Amino acid sequence: MTYTLLKYGGPDGELGASLRYLSQKFTMVTPEAKATLNDIATEEFAHSEMMATIFHQLTQGLTKEQIINSGLDVYYVNHGLGVYPVSASGVPFGACAFQSKGDPITDLYEDMAAEQKARSTYEYLIDLTDDPDVLAPLRFLREREVVHFQRFGEALDIARDYLNQQHYFFMNKFGCDD
Repeated sequence: MTYTLLKYGGPDGELGASLRYLSQKFTMVTPEAKATLNDIATEEFAHSEMMATIFHQLTQGLTKEQIINSGLDVYYVNHGLGVYPVSASGVPFGACAFQSKGDPITDLYEDMAAEQKARSTYEYLIDLTDDPDVLAPLRFLREREVVHFQRFGEALDIARDYLNQQHYFFMNKFGCDD
């Protein structure tokens, strides 16, 4: 069960993704790229809620024996059965889980890689369960990672095209106003 938390607050989790994209949108060079990052950041916040809900539903009403046998005992000592953003190994969420370089090309490549890592993680989570009530949202979220990867690729093309254009800057023909 703790493994579901890694998609909430882990290094490839939804919380980090939403904050990454929200932070990076400010240095995007086109309105389309800014909108893409803003839209996906917003969606990732919703995905955070989905993963937190899955964890909550899986842990609701656990007995002492179930907590211990599932390996949740250390988590329980620190957080009870409350939802807290940590990795599957118990490392609390921190800003180190995401990057914002201020370079649109670098950041978009980072975002594409993040979506691929998230897709892989969802596939691993899917491998670990046969619960249809868990599988359905995990499959949905995995598919969204694929769509996000594609959208970031489109934003990369748009940003690259913009940066490769020659830009003209016009000045007042009368010079400075004195």
